[in-house]
Amino acid sequence: MNINKIHHVAIISSNYDLSKTFYTKTLGFKVLAEVFREERNSYKLDLMVNDTYQIELFSFPNPPERPTTPEAVGLRHLAFEVSNIDEAVKELIQKGVAVEPIRVDPHTDKKFTFFKDPDGLPLELYEA
Repeated sequence: MNINKIHHVAIISSNYDLSKTFYTKTLGFKVLAEVFREERNSYKLDLMVNDTYQIELFSFPNPPERPTTPEAVGLRHLAFEVSNIDEAVKELIQKGVAVEPIRVDPHTDKKFTFFKDPDGLPLELYEA
């Protein structure tokens, strides 16, 4: 098997319009395609993070809530690399997003912080 890279990350939202606004307006991801899948009563929004990674944002009727406390087994969080974490945090706060204090990874000496999407999915900013 020859795995080249991560192709996409799929996120299910409880409020499609709110999450679409968050990922496109707040985080600034570019819309590649948007499809309504009538057989599933579900939207699928393909988002581009710069030129590398794609996020698929889904809506489904009545999805179960994501367990976060205590943290459940599975994908823990999604991390985005930024060049300047101080500027990125300032921009998120200006857009009304609650952001945890910036910390330093004791193993890499790199700055990082967490915030949440509209459904409480933990998102991380990690300074390159």
